[in-house]
Amino acid sequence: MSTEELDRTDRAIINGFQGGFPVTARPFEAAADALGDRSIDVTANELLDRIRTLSEEGVLTRFGPLINAEAIGGTATLVAMHAPEERFEEIVRQVNDHREIAHNYEREHPHLNMWFVVSVADADRVENVLDTIESETGQPTYNMPKQREFRVEAKFPIDGPLRDTGLDLSELGPAPDPISAEQTGLTPAERVLLREIQDGLPLTQTPYADVGRAIDQPLDWTLETIARFNERGQIRRIGVIPNHYALGYTENGMTVWNVPDDLVEAVGPEIASLEYVTHCYERPRHEDVWPYNFFAMTHGRTDAESDRRIRAIRDRMAEFWDVDADQWDTLFSTSVLKKTGIRLDDRLSDTGSA
Repeated sequence: MSTEELDRTDRAIINGFQGGFPVTARPFEAAADALGDRSIDVTANELLDRIRTLSEEGVLTRFGPLINAEAIGGTATLVAMHAPEERFEEIVRQVNDHREIAHNYEREHPHLNMWFVVSVADADRVENVLDTIESETGQPTYNMPKQREFRVEAKFPIDGPLRDTGLDLSELGPAPDPISAEQTGLTPAERVLLREIQDGLPLTQTPYADVGRAIDQPLDWTLETIARFNERGQIRRIGVIPNHYALGYTENGMTVWNVPDDLVEAVGPEIASLEYVTHCYERPRHEDVWPYNFFAMTHGRTDAESDRRIRAIRDRMAEFWDVDADQWDTLFSTSVLKKTGIRLDDRLSDTGSA
């Protein structure tokens, strides 16, 4: 299904529910009512059918929670390396064979052309994984862990109703009781629930009840626990997760900047406030190889749109410091080498405080 085939209602669903889906016994009823209040006439059954069709057609990658893996434990880090052209496919296989590699992209750069994410339960394991990759490939790796996060949004609106507003119905869910002061981590039951919903919610009129039945938990407990995950930030949002490529966002540009250290704290929120910046972080430099300490990811539907957005970031940067040509760059992705997502089994240990 192309974006041209999406009608007004499909567009409203995609724009309206990239977050803030209700955590209630019958959430599609409340969601359909909210659309009706905004002149989008759809029943609960029709809304469910449309989300199911959008998922089947590949417009959505899934429906459900976007889990904040860092908030539930473990660590993830971005790593760059050089893969010589004549050995590129061999090195891709060697890197991707590691279960700990969640994403891997080829990016346009004269030297660092492979960028991957290592996700592990224990931060100490990152070094072991990278040592093994270096031994297998004969290539050095450059670890760039997140030092400060300014934005993780990854929403992809399209032309149509609710493009600039969205819908936030999260207040319709239960108000969770505060956690015990003695609880320092996830309970075993919470870990089971997160594993159950990490790939999405069932596409039924009663998704939370169905999840509860699958893990032998009552509906009230399931609703309250998911609401608590939202409140704690362990779930960033619940809703439709678009396939941004299917929506036409094919230009994936990682802009990188050598921001003066004393300006990062001021620059970060300013760049993060730009609606088309989906991820924004401070990361370490690597002497003589990588001079940049600030990353801002943009997505565009055309080369021209992407260029405009990157220029806008540069203009905003220039309000703080004189940006020379050698103090920034944009690395566009040329191919997706691996994209399994961050698996919670790799982040959640079987022990924890109850």
